Amino acid sequence: MASGVFITLEGVEGSGKTTQAASLGHALLREHRPVTITHEPGGTRAGEAIRSIFLDPAVSLEVSAELLLVLADRAQHVRETLRPRLAAGEIVISDRYSDSTIAYQGYGRGFDLKLLGDLNHLASDAIKPDVTLVLDLPIETGLERTRARVKGTTRAPDRFEGEALEFHRRVREGFLAIARAEPDRVLVIDATRPLKVVHQDILNAVTSLLKRRCL
Repeated sequence: MASGVFITLEGVEGSGKTTQAASLGHALLREHRPVTITHEPGGTRAGEAIRSIFLDPAVSLEVSAELLLVLADRAQHVRETLRPRLAAGEIVISDRYSDSTIAYQGYGRGFDLKLLGDLNHLASDAIKPDVTLVLDLPIETGLERTRARVKGTTRAPDRFEGEALEFHRRVREGFLAIARAEPDRVLVIDATRPLKVVHQDILNAVTSLLKRRCL
């Protein structure tokens, strides 16, 4: 049984998950708490190899192949990073986890949600987040942020950044549907506001959780 605290950050492209995961981790480290910041896809050596294929738009993938790649990444991530760190009593912060699979491959790609839930359960080894923070904003705003981030660099849009607007709308609705279905676990945070304001909301939510857990 995991004795640590598992926190995930989710959201559409450009919602600021990576930035906020780092900010939260640094804030908790300043309180001298044991923290691991990780991400999906990736977070392990095998995961980074999977990530390079998973996000590369030049590599053609069937929906089932795309799904199996991300599930393989998760299985390795859980067994190599999440379970050991949680068992050691750490606070683990992950930039994306199983809710992204529901939103992207389920709502976005149209994969059967019931089967997807079963496969997610298998890959995650039944490890669920204690709290999930969905950073929500209009998809147009998120994609504009993404374009601004890559402008002037040699990086092209990845497999998902280059998808049509309707795909991203379905993904956003997927995250919001998850939040409606699991209000005790999932908190939706308005990510259109300044970074410091969003960070404070996240920190308040996590601090409240840690107090309830007497940590």
